Parts: sequence; C-alpha cells; structure tokens
Amino acid sequence: MQGIIFDFNGTLYWDSQLHYDAWREYSALLRDKPFTDEEMRERMFGHTNSDIIEYLIGKKPSQEMVEKYGKEKEAVYRKRCLLNPEKFKLADGAIELLDYLKEHNIPRTIATMSEWDNVEFYIKEFHLEKWFDIDKIVYSDGTIPGKPAPDIFLIAAKKIGLNPNDCVVVEDAIAGINSARSAGIGNIIAIASLEPVEFYQKMEGVSQVIQSFYEFPRSIFNSPLLAVSSQS
Repeated sequence: MQGIIFDFNGTLYWDSQLHYDAWREYSALLRDKPFTDEEMRERMFGHTNSDIIEYLIGKKPSQEMVEKYGKEKEAVYRKRCLLNPEKFKLADGAIELLDYLKEHNIPRTIATMSEWDNVEFYIKEFHLEKWFDIDKIVYSDGTIPGKPAPDIFLIAAKKIGLNPNDCVVVEDAIAGINSARSAGIGNIIAIASLEPVEFYQKMEGVSQVIQSFYEFPRSIFNSPLLAVSSQS
C-alpha cells in the first residue's frame, strides 16, 4: 500500500454516541419517534444530512429544510463535543500513527461525509493541519453522493495522487466499508469504535479489524521506497 484515507467520525474521532444522541433527538422531532439502533447503522453513519432527513420524513426534503435541520442538529452535536472534554480527543494511537505517516511522507487524507462547518471545527480543535493538507480533505459539499456510493473515496485517492487499489481505508461504518469496497480500495481496515470486533469480521471486503490505532499494521506500507525514505 502506498497511501491511506481515513474516515473521521467514529474513526479518528470516536464521536458515534454524540451523533447517536443528536440524531435521536432530531428523529423524534421529524417523525415523532427516535432512530432505532439498526437504523443508526444502516441509515445514519456515512450518509449526508440530506439522505438522513429524506429517510426520516419519507420524501425528498427541500434545500431549506436540509439546511435548517442540518445546521441545528450539527450545532447541538458540536456543543455536546465541547461539553465532554475528557472524550474530546483523537482516538487512542491516532496521533502516534499520524506522526509516523508524516515522518515517512506517506500520502494521506480524510474522506468524511461531515459538512464543512464540522470539518472546520475539527481542523481548529484537533489541529489537523499538523498532519493533513487541508485542501485535500474530502467532505460533504453538496455535490458528492453519500456513502455507500464510491465517489468520496475515488475523489480522495485522486487528491493524494494514487489509484484506489494502492490505498488503505480505515472505516467504522457499514456504509463507509461498502463505499470503499465499491471504489476498489486495496485494503480496508475496520476500527471497532462502537460495534464489537465480531461485527466487522463478517463483513465482505474487510481485511483486518483493529480496536485502536496502536494496533494499526504499519508494515502494510513497507516497501523499497519507504525504506529509502526512512534512511534519507
């Protein structure tokens, strides 16, 4: 493998419960009942706000409705992040892995279905510019189909100058894993941030399951080029 693409929510930042809580609140508002756990897995993670709202109300929402509910929900979510300082940090082992990738000049980026307001929030709070070229981060800008469509990973691979087959993707969501598989990603690693390890082991396309970034197999990048880079 020559490069890596990270999902963000539930992957580099373990915020799944915060999104659960925020979307349960909005689900009850929009259709008088909260999301079930199964709906969360299938319909929420990896999808755009527009996709989620359309599912909840059972029809195509207006752009004004998407913007209104989306912004209100994300504001609640960001507030929840800041009110949980002990959990408001990058995932265990993430900083060490990101430092390694930077040190060895391994191409890397983020591919997230979060919208810009949240991405900007993450950049500021987590200082992501230390490890990532901000211009190469792929996010939901209103033009990219939500996961499990392959588009976001195809765009991300192109941004770091690699073929999808030469990239590793780290994901936690069903939709994201299916998206990476559809994009022809060469190696898909699932991180068990919310679901048990066994949940991912049964999924087609997953090559390995890890429970923290301390378990990430760095040897996956070992190559003559990396060896030369390390010695120079």
